[in-house]
Amino acid sequence: MLKTRLALLFIASIACSISARAQQTDSLKKDTIKIDTAQVNKFRIDSRKNAIPTRVRQITIQREQIPVTMLDYKPVYWKKAVTFALNFSQSAFTNNYSAGGVNSVALGTNFIYHTEYNKAPFSYVSELNLTYGVAKNKGQGKRKTNDRIYFDNKLASQLSKHWYFFGSLTFESQFDKGFNYTDLGNGQFSSQEISNFMAPGYLTESLGFEYKPTGYFDLRLGTGTARQTFVLSDSVRKVNDYGVGQNHKVKNDLAFQVVALFDKDIAKNIHLNTRYALFIPYNQSPKYITHRVDAVLSAKVNRLINVTINGTLLYDRHTADAAQGTEGLALGMLYRFP
Repeated sequence: MLKTRLALLFIASIACSISARAQQTDSLKKDTIKIDTAQVNKFRIDSRKNAIPTRVRQITIQREQIPVTMLDYKPVYWKKAVTFALNFSQSAFTNNYSAGGVNSVALGTNFIYHTEYNKAPFSYVSELNLTYGVAKNKGQGKRKTNDRIYFDNKLASQLSKHWYFFGSLTFESQFDKGFNYTDLGNGQFSSQEISNFMAPGYLTESLGFEYKPTGYFDLRLGTGTARQTFVLSDSVRKVNDYGVGQNHKVKNDLAFQVVALFDKDIAKNIHLNTRYALFIPYNQSPKYITHRVDAVLSAKVNRLINVTINGTLLYDRHTADAAQGTEGLALGMLYRFP
């Protein structure tokens, strides 16, 4: 009986609990209100775009120099260049060649050494130019076709952006004897010596101002220039004393000198080097003013082969009454370093 009563009591307590939860759920259902969110969205207020004011500044781009510390290297103030050219030509004919001709061999060489030193405000430029050529025709002896020694040195100090004060020393002469040939007929020739080493030879010292607007153009105004003319060969002096005089070997002149240099690639693989020199003696007549133009035009075919045209125009009353000129065309090898 006791067990039956306890079971009935447990069932009754469970039933009471379920009834209480059901009443609580019914009360919650009565207090809940359904809300239509679509109606609420009508009352939403959106914020304006870029509500916070912003300032727009103009951007300026300009060049700024960034300080760079010195690296571990040494500046090089010297620049050197070497040019060597060799030109060779040859022709041969058989004895019965109907058009005729003379067997001949010709060889020409040119050596140029150029060096520069630049450390502001000082600069130094030196150029050594050596040229020599010979030709040998059948039935004739060896004959000189080209011969020149030219050594120029210039020291300058910068005064402004394009102007310098300079001093220069220049030497000019030739290596070998030069002859004037006269045809005597029957294949016979007479020769007369007209030049030799230091006959003539020129040593020129000059002080003045230099104008250099670009790297390829240079104009020197030698307001104080002195030149020594040497004729050390007695046989040459008998034919032409070059203004020195028969009883003298050296002559001194004071003059005003202008030297213009142009050295530039005027087209692809074509280079032009031109030098003009004007010499006006102070103590002589204007008719003894000297003009000289030297020009070399070289066209590079490939790394070693080139075509060269060189010419010289000289007007000097001490050597001849009329203007003198020479021209040469050569195909050969050319080597430059670096």
